[in-house]
Amino acid sequence: MRLYIDPGTGSMLFAILLGMFSALIWLMKGWIVKLRFFFSGGKKADAAEEKLPLVIYSEGKRYWNVFEPVCRELNARGFDTVYMTSSEDDPALSCGMEHLDARFIGAGNKAFARLNFVSANVLLSTTPGLEVYQWKRSKAVDFYVHMLHGPVEVTGYRMFALDYYDAVMLSGQYQYEDERKLEELRNLPAKELVMAGIPFMDELKHRLENSPAVDNHGQRVVLLAPSWGASAIFSRFGGRILDVLLKTDYHIIVRPHPQSFTSEKELMDKLMQQYPDSERLEWNRDADNFDVLRRSDILVSDFSGVLFDFSLVFDKPVIYADTEFDNSPYDACWLDTPFWTFTALPRIGEQLGKDDLEKLPEMIEECLTEPRYAEGRRQVREETWCYPGEGAKRVADYLIAKCEELRKEEGSEQ
Repeated sequence: MRLYIDPGTGSMLFAILLGMFSALIWLMKGWIVKLRFFFSGGKKADAAEEKLPLVIYSEGKRYWNVFEPVCRELNARGFDTVYMTSSEDDPALSCGMEHLDARFIGAGNKAFARLNFVSANVLLSTTPGLEVYQWKRSKAVDFYVHMLHGPVEVTGYRMFALDYYDAVMLSGQYQYEDERKLEELRNLPAKELVMAGIPFMDELKHRLENSPAVDNHGQRVVLLAPSWGASAIFSRFGGRILDVLLKTDYHIIVRPHPQSFTSEKELMDKLMQQYPDSERLEWNRDADNFDVLRRSDILVSDFSGVLFDFSLVFDKPVIYADTEFDNSPYDACWLDTPFWTFTALPRIGEQLGKDDLEKLPEMIEECLTEPRYAEGRRQVREETWCYPGEGAKRVADYLIAKCEELRKEEGSEQ
């Protein structure tokens, strides 16, 4: 009979073992410091000299677009940064920035085991769940900073996701208010909440402003970019949505989520065989979605974050699928305030319900011609994208100042 350990129990056992290992490591480090003190003739060992000023941790290469503008700004200022990634092919590893020391540290538990012993003044990450799952606060890291990876809610993470961070970089007042309410409800110490903006959206806007105009020869271009999973567009509508779109005069670009080709390979293979590339339809799997977003007049998606990239940066309307949202696993269930995303979406586009598929062409025309959606985009942009064009500078300003502050405190204690 084989011994079976479910994933939850396995995660708990790993956390316990890692905690015991951590305690042993720190005990050994304490002995080493005492020995160094003894053999140095009573001179205090300088542990701070081994501490890194700033570490950035990335779960993988898909977050490079979030961190790259900040890394570039830090590099331009000559500020040395260590970038730890869980992707062997992360673009950071070959970006060539002089002051960025990029390192592959493994994935999953291997990465967390490394992070749990890292020594730094400041650690920046987009990864939630610090101190909740396997990733624990290192005793040798003074300050943890979380940066959101888009115009999203702080309450959209699973419960307690940001509770053990010391600071959070924000882009909208609603995020600030929700985080303060959570802290009050849970009797948590107040974090440093920094209004900084959205560096990667600044980067997209800059690219757009410096790109040539697109000539679609008078033909409307519809981008269908579904996410993946049971609630996503292709799982709900299958090829019927392509049938409806192909009855129109639009040019159709289909760009599924990359995970679809792994988790839903059978479905993707079937759809690509039934609806092959043609003059009317093209499948897009480019690593960078900038060109297809720029070419398209309207986006049809579900719950993908690309909805806000397309609407707020490219200033174009969207159609979003009706998806049911159960907030019980998320921090949102602690608050009685509305989920901001669900107040924003109706202002920037139309909702595609389960019985609305045949009306999709009419919905597309309304979104493209109705002026209220342009006004809605302006409102939503103001609510969730503070300091446009200044995000990387403001994040770098804060990180450098915080590192310097902590280094001075260390110096005064010695």
